[in-house]
Amino acid sequence: MSDTLHAPGDVAQAQMIEDRTYRKVTLRLIPFLILCYVAAYLDRVNIGFAKLQMLSDLQFSETIYGLGAGVFFIGYFLFEVPSNLMMQRVGAKAWIARIMVTWALISGAFFFVQTPTQFYVLRFLLGSAEAGFYPGIVLYLMQWYPARRRSHVLAIFMVGIPLAGIIGGPLSGWILEAFNGSHGHPGWRWLFLIEALPSLVLGIAAFFYLENRPEKAKWLTREEAAIIANALDSVPPKHTRISQTVGQVFRDPRMLLLALIYFCVIMGQYGLTFWMPTLIKASGVSGALHIGVLSAIPFIFGAIAMVSCGRNSDRTGERRWHLIVPMLVGAVGYAVTAGAGSNVPLALLGLSLAAAGVLTPGPLFWALPSAILAGTGAAAGIAAINAFAGLAGFVSPYLIGWLRDLTHTSVIAMYVSAGVLVVGAAMILLIPAKLVNR
Repeated sequence: MSDTLHAPGDVAQAQMIEDRTYRKVTLRLIPFLILCYVAAYLDRVNIGFAKLQMLSDLQFSETIYGLGAGVFFIGYFLFEVPSNLMMQRVGAKAWIARIMVTWALISGAFFFVQTPTQFYVLRFLLGSAEAGFYPGIVLYLMQWYPARRRSHVLAIFMVGIPLAGIIGGPLSGWILEAFNGSHGHPGWRWLFLIEALPSLVLGIAAFFYLENRPEKAKWLTREEAAIIANALDSVPPKHTRISQTVGQVFRDPRMLLLALIYFCVIMGQYGLTFWMPTLIKASGVSGALHIGVLSAIPFIFGAIAMVSCGRNSDRTGERRWHLIVPMLVGAVGYAVTAGAGSNVPLALLGLSLAAAGVLTPGPLFWALPSAILAGTGAAAGIAAINAFAGLAGFVSPYLIGWLRDLTHTSVIAMYVSAGVLVVGAAMILLIPAKLVNR
């Protein structure tokens, strides 16, 4: 009888201790991982700002730019799964460090680009080097956080995307103007070189700062490590998970559906990140620094939406509509941008809605496969979904560049991006709610 009476208090005490432990884990891991992701995203998309000078300097067309921006994801696609499986073998901290140092060196090499072929080759190599970074981080966090905490912590981590836009926009604009002509080189060359340095430093730091698993972390007490282990093991799956072999994971039809949904998310996302400086310039804004400062505004809205939606999804346990609604908002944002013309405030409103709509689903999406996958199947499945969807990163910028060359406007491309988001939102309804909701 006594044990029964004290059970509620014991549960509350245990929950309080677990919460305190995870606050410690989050403060230790997430700020550093956010910095790494900011550096990664800057090196991936700073080409959007380099474009403001590079195209005229090298006489590249919009299609050449779009193809170069997109070919990154061919390398990303080919090496994503092998990279994640290798991380399983060598450990997260060594592999994440390797990824970051390699992409930093390749990103800096863009300083020397002269021809379209060199541009394409370096973009391919950059994608190959970065392959495995994001799904590797997702897998890494799965080894620290139970499912009930994952969406919120991934949403905080993925604030790195809008944060890269908030910091990177003004920074890139300033570099383009301040270093233009320095030592006889245009600003876009210095942009690649300077923005590669943080990745190099953080990559080296990652090897010494990160620990592969909670039980290896010297900054945790044995009691805290045991609390984390218990939290990871305490909630049994309420449905049958996908088989653990890699081959069975790839044959499961749910994997294809998840990959197609995420493909639509990424299509919407990279239509924005690779072309936002161009879209702002088309609305009548001039000057690289001015464009860079204004480009931070949509990313601020994106950051707020990501964190608030992720927190609410974890609080309620609802997953599907927390993906569907933002994607539909993103579609509306693209449509508003398409109709803005030279109206700068309206264009910024549309871009802000689009940013909130296309950035929010990123972290929330991973609650779906992580509810189904486990073990080696999780490593292969998460990497495969990310790699397949990453092909949208090739299709999106190349398609938009081709449409801009064909129509001499961004309007059609914006409507296409809106349509893709609507299709992706509709496909989410094919996933049974009981499979993914808590």
